[in-house]
Amino acid sequence: MFGIGFPELLMIMAIALIVLGPKRLPDIAKALGRGLSEFKRASDELKQTFEAEVRSHDTDQQTPPPVKLTPPGAMQSPYPDEANADDPEPSIDPEPSVDPEPIVDEPTVETATVETAKKSEASRNE
Repeated sequence: MFGIGFPELLMIMAIALIVLGPKRLPDIAKALGRGLSEFKRASDELKQTFEAEVRSHDTDQQTPPPVKLTPPGAMQSPYPDEANADDPEPSIDPEPSVDPEPIVDEPTVETATVETAKKSEASRNE
């Protein structure tokens, strides 16, 4: 404690006894003890207050605010405005300006796989 050993403590007590006298020394020691205990109590209370604030701050940060989750592909509004109209207007232009391209039936991956499987079965049967 502050580098004061027993010999230094005895020297301080002897000087205090000489300066203050034997009648006032016990009263001053009691007052000093009360002051130190009050200081210790106040510092413990301050320490507990800081710890409580840190805990409450940590718990406030851990709970995220409630969020309304929207699944992917869900509409933001319940229905588009066109669906709520009494007399909807057609969205297709009656006179297209460009001729539509003819639909060509191209083989897809599934049909190509089926054709390949049929050819392999035919080769096995031969």
